[in-house]
Amino acid sequence: MDKVKHFLKQSLTSVTIMVIPHSKQKPFRMKVSALVLVSCLLLSIIGAGYLLSVGVKTAEYYGMRKKLANFSSQILELKVVMSSLKKAESEFSDLLSLKSKKKILENANVDTNLGALDIDLLKKQIDESIQSVAEIREYLNVEKKLYLSTPVGWPVKGRVSSPFGSRVHPLTGSSTFHSGIDISTPMGTKVRATADGIVSFSNWHSDSGYIVTLEHGNGYRTIYAHNRQNFVKIGQRVKRGDILSLSGSTGSSTGPHLHYEVWKNGIHVNPLPFLRDLS
Repeated sequence: MDKVKHFLKQSLTSVTIMVIPHSKQKPFRMKVSALVLVSCLLLSIIGAGYLLSVGVKTAEYYGMRKKLANFSSQILELKVVMSSLKKAESEFSDLLSLKSKKKILENANVDTNLGALDIDLLKKQIDESIQSVAEIREYLNVEKKLYLSTPVGWPVKGRVSSPFGSRVHPLTGSSTFHSGIDISTPMGTKVRATADGIVSFSNWHSDSGYIVTLEHGNGYRTIYAHNRQNFVKIGQRVKRGDILSLSGSTGSSTGPHLHYEVWKNGIHVNPLPFLRDLS
């Protein structure tokens, strides 16, 4: 309790900020509490991080659009080639149906596109088009796997009651690092997987109560803690949107909520940017 009082006293200590303009105007002072100053700094850092993540996602989106536009152009070229082949096939069929060399030669039109077809060039174009189609399929396959393994959306309906990062622990009153976010939600709310994955843990933990851990691939892992009841088992495959558990207040908890974590390459990351839809 003494530590809490000392922390509150320190946080409410006033700090004077002096602003000196590069003009003939007089300097002026502004008093703010240390808590407000630190809060503004933290909010600025969180805001900058969020804007950076949005910028990266936007760049990836436009990169994908550019690649798909190139693929669409290549597919259009393939359609033109196939159209030329069909036209040539039709003209050859019409000529051969005459069944007479004389009639064939009399009806052959030297101004048609038959003589303009370069077979070697045509083979090369077809090979390139087939390769392009294979690249398109591989690209979309990789992007789909990445999308399905990336946590997207809210795991449970509710509101964020405790953010990611440094905070005062609600039970101990000490300053600690919060490795995820707490989403306040009624007892027994359905908790859903935010990405495809495999259950690597589903059991009781002394501090976190009943928890579920999912491995998604591409370096992603998600954790769902303080559940009232788990529905999945270790080794089980789940899809995005599948029900994992019911929310609760098990373990070290002050009330019904879901503690949600996102890991990337073995490191805790802020789950907030992952709550938005990628569409």
